[in-house]
Amino acid sequence: MDEKIKYEMEFPIHVSPTLLYQYISTPSGMSEWYADNVNSRGEFFTFIWSESEEEAKLLSKKSPERIKFRWVEDEGTDFFFELRIQVDEITKDVSLMITDFAEEDEVEEGKMLWENMISELKQILGSS
Repeated sequence: MDEKIKYEMEFPIHVSPTLLYQYISTPSGMSEWYADNVNSRGEFFTFIWSESEEEAKLLSKKSPERIKFRWVEDEGTDFFFELRIQVDEITKDVSLMITDFAEEDEVEEGKMLWENMISELKQILGSS
C-alpha cells in the first residue's frame, strides 16, 4: 500500500456545536451531506453513494466535540478521518476541523471533495 499523507482543513460554520455534532456523528445527520445513505451497526458505519459503498469503523467519539473513523480497507494502518468541532474561547466562533489522509497525488482531490461536502453541510444548516 502506498504511503498516505495527512492533511487538515478548517471550515468556519455559524451554528451551535450541539447541532453540528448531530450532523457529523449520526447516520441520519451524515446522510444529509456526507453520503447518500449511512447505516450503522454497532461500531461499524456503512456509507453509501450512488455507485459505491464503503465501511468504516468508529474509533472514538466525544460529544459534542469529535468523531473519528477508520475505513475498513485501512485496517491495520494509522490512517483515519476525524471531524472535530472547535470553539474559539474568546469569540465563540465555531469551526469544523477535518483531518484525513490521501495518497500524495490525491490530496488536492480529497480537499476539494471535503470543500464540496462541507459547503453542502453549511447550506443544510443555513450557515452558508
